[in-house]
Amino acid sequence: MQNNSSSFVRFLVITLFAFSGLLIGLLLVPASEGNRKILAAGGLLIIAAFIILIRSYIVKQKKILKTSRDREKSSEVGFVVDTFHELVAKLKEKEKELEKLKAFAEEKAGRIEAYNDHILQSVPSGVISVDNRMEIKSINQAAEHILHLNAKDVIGKNFNEVFREPLTKLTEENKTVSRCEYQYITSDQRHIWLGITTSQLKNARGEKIGLIFIFTDLTDIKALQAQVELRQRLSQLGEMSAGISHELRNSMSVISGYAKLLSKKLEPSHKGTMDAIIAEISHMDRIISELLAFAKPSVLNTDRIDLNEMIEETAASVAGGNNAIRVSVKAHSQVTVEADAVLLRQAFANLFINAVEAMPGGGNLDIELSCQNNKAEINIRDTGCGIAEDIKQKIFLPFYSTKENGIGFGLALVQKIIVSHGGSIEVDSTEGRGATFRITLPAAA
Repeated sequence: MQNNSSSFVRFLVITLFAFSGLLIGLLLVPASEGNRKILAAGGLLIIAAFIILIRSYIVKQKKILKTSRDREKSSEVGFVVDTFHELVAKLKEKEKELEKLKAFAEEKAGRIEAYNDHILQSVPSGVISVDNRMEIKSINQAAEHILHLNAKDVIGKNFNEVFREPLTKLTEENKTVSRCEYQYITSDQRHIWLGITTSQLKNARGEKIGLIFIFTDLTDIKALQAQVELRQRLSQLGEMSAGISHELRNSMSVISGYAKLLSKKLEPSHKGTMDAIIAEISHMDRIISELLAFAKPSVLNTDRIDLNEMIEETAASVAGGNNAIRVSVKAHSQVTVEADAVLLRQAFANLFINAVEAMPGGGNLDIELSCQNNKAEINIRDTGCGIAEDIKQKIFLPFYSTKENGIGFGLALVQKIIVSHGGSIEVDSTEGRGATFRITLPAAA
């Protein structure tokens, strides 16, 4: 571009010299008409050429200037584009860093959540959480085991639809409790004792977002306490009964002896009266014998016993001759216990006899055996007259009987035998709808 500009300048200078020479020539040479015309035409041509050259020069300068501006603009656009690409590259690097930080934060949150979940699942106490709408949000393994529930089946459901009183009553009253003991019936009809603590579930701002139920299974502890208390009562009763029985039996022996002597000397008309006295003395002697047997400490001769077979044989011997009684024995598994066969058979025989006597017009005697958590469970159900609510707590007491000629030692002896084997016995009954005796015994290893 610079060379073209220099050439144009040289050409313009030469043209100016030529034009100057032409003017000088016109001034020095005498002019004629023809010469003037020629010179005038030449001058015009030179002027026109000069104008054309000037115009061309201006156009070229404009083009050069435009090209320079375009190049400057192109250079500015390139700078902007390069800067933009550089910023985009930096933003992408920052985005990658943010993604790494996000992934790390999510991984850390996942680890913390998993760790908290491991802690929750490892807690030996049952834990259930609900939101403000009483929708179950979580339930740990201990709660599943204690209540015999599956977390997949209950999470998302309403608390009051899954559980029953007294747990539902706690939510209705909307109060927190600490270490309160409640008896609860599970979905599979097991009677258990729960030690419950409830507290409000709050978020980071201190707002209430639900409730937490924490509970432990106190069934074994309660059963152990009941066994200890019962053994203490039986021991005290046994000591007292042994002393009373001994004194009564001595007196009864003397009375019986005198009665027999008098019976030989009385007239035949009074013999019936004396026979009644002797019969009553015999009845009292039987009561004393029962009392001594009850008071006597149980010495167990334990052996490995097939409980299924023992119960089937005992039930058949008790109700086998009564066609009005339908006996059903259902075993979920083979149940084996370490027990005294004689005493245990006596306990079951007493229960079966009571069940048959409670159904004078006939009925069903259903016996169900199962083994769970190293415990043998025997449920004995009848369709008899049932037990009134006000006497259910008395039926295991010695000398208490609802039978006309009953002594009141049958169920008391049953309870003593079961407790001496480390087990427990409970009754569930509604008057007019039969009774269910639930027995638990330690299962053999």
